[in-house]
Amino acid sequence: MSAAKGKPVGRTAVGLGTYAKNTWCPGCGNFAVLNALKAVLQELIDEGTRREDIVLVADIGCHGKIMDYVGVNTFNSLHGRSVASATGIKLANPELKVIVHVGDGSGLAEGLEHILFAAKRNVDITVIVHDNGVYGLTIGQAGPETPPGYKGRSTPYGSLEEPFNPLELLYVAGASYLARGYSHGIPLLKRLYKEAILHPGFSVVDTLQVCVTFRNMYEAYNERVYELEGHDPRDEAQALTKIREWGYCADGPVALGTFSVRDRPVYGEHFAAYGAADRDVEATLTEVLASLT
Repeated sequence: MSAAKGKPVGRTAVGLGTYAKNTWCPGCGNFAVLNALKAVLQELIDEGTRREDIVLVADIGCHGKIMDYVGVNTFNSLHGRSVASATGIKLANPELKVIVHVGDGSGLAEGLEHILFAAKRNVDITVIVHDNGVYGLTIGQAGPETPPGYKGRSTPYGSLEEPFNPLELLYVAGASYLARGYSHGIPLLKRLYKEAILHPGFSVVDTLQVCVTFRNMYEAYNERVYELEGHDPRDEAQALTKIREWGYCADGPVALGTFSVRDRPVYGEHFAAYGAADRDVEATLTEVLASLT
């Protein structure tokens, strides 16, 4: 670690901050995600969670830089493979609180199969989707949540594809907590992130995280977003109605809040019953190795 003007440079924690230089664009929605997350993690630590029992996992993209700015354990995964890595971390140590950050590209395109199967299994991890509807780090390519007509480097004449509804897809796959937040509303983000982290099972908060450089949606979202009131997230009919209300294009009302909460068995919680604790691991390994010679 080097020093400049008497201060260390790197990921040394100051509270939950670090000395890493922030390189997000001014006005990026990631700042709201970062501030909300740090506030929630500090609350959890104040309530008794050990800092060393918190793990952030992310992969390649602007969202992945968040690991440099939060002073907890982190794991940098391959592009699109962060949910798979997080699943392994959680199964290896179920006591950890594992929080995954994905972009709508890395999580819903390259990593779609991983997020669907984690939802199906109801793995006890939290996924925060930085959903700006564009590949920001690769200078504005269209992605799975990009609406038709978007002109970028990969679609100079306008995108022809319709986005899919990730919350509906993950509901069908089996996710037991689904919510949507917006990077222009930190108090709501804090509530949703804390609910998701504390929920026993697979939790997803799709965060409308505005990319001011390539797809500035603040004005459009500000005119359309509203917070759910009187909604029962345990009522499946209500949950699906609200999840399907907006099709991830600019038009129409955009609901924010907790859409769905379901009680499902958590993946891995019965693994201890398989008797591994009573097995002589060293003797078993010796026997297996001997059989291979």
